[in-house]
Amino acid sequence: MKGHSERVPNKNLKSFSGFPLYHAIIQTLIEADTVGNIIIDTDSESIARDAKSAFGTSVEIIERPESLRGDFISMNKIIEHDIKQLDEDIFIQTHSTNPLLRPQTIDVAVQLYFSVQENGYDSVFSANKIQTRLYDQHSNPINHNPADLRRTQDLEPIFEENSNFYIFSKKSFFDANKNRIGLVPKIYEMNKLESVDIDEPEDFLLAEFLYQHIHQKHL
Repeated sequence: MKGHSERVPNKNLKSFSGFPLYHAIIQTLIEADTVGNIIIDTDSESIARDAKSAFGTSVEIIERPESLRGDFISMNKIIEHDIKQLDEDIFIQTHSTNPLLRPQTIDVAVQLYFSVQENGYDSVFSANKIQTRLYDQHSNPINHNPADLRRTQDLEPIFEENSNFYIFSKKSFFDANKNRIGLVPKIYEMNKLESVDIDEPEDFLLAEFLYQHIHQKHL
């Protein structure tokens, strides 16, 4: 969790339904049956201080080194730094910008991770299914033939990585050249409302509205 954010200032500590935004995902992880230790990697003393005050021994803080701070550092480099310090073998990486992610979803995804290993998969990541007519920046169709207007539900689905979570092992991370998505990943398709990711100010408003009006009714 960064202290600085460009598009939504002070995003992680910004009030979200009455508490700092990042509290939502921490509470989700605490409630998930399959989650053990919860690690917060941060470059912010304010976030670290608030996390210890709010969650006590339920979380562990890893201070992000200066060499990994800034807006252009790959998350895989931060993950590499963190998992080298930890004894655990299986990891779930998620973000504070996914406040609607439910503990039940995490538990089902973890069960999926273990069940598909016998089929050769080495990791699981969350995504949204897209079945609409897509074009590139030059107006060229990507996934359909404009001369053959098939129903959108009959189009071959495309999956959008939504950054809600990644489940992987220390081994798969390094086998995949230090990548949280392994060499043979399995997609976990998510509910669109649950998977809202906060990048822009309007995303924040949408997520807060959904959290207040839908989240408690179990998406």
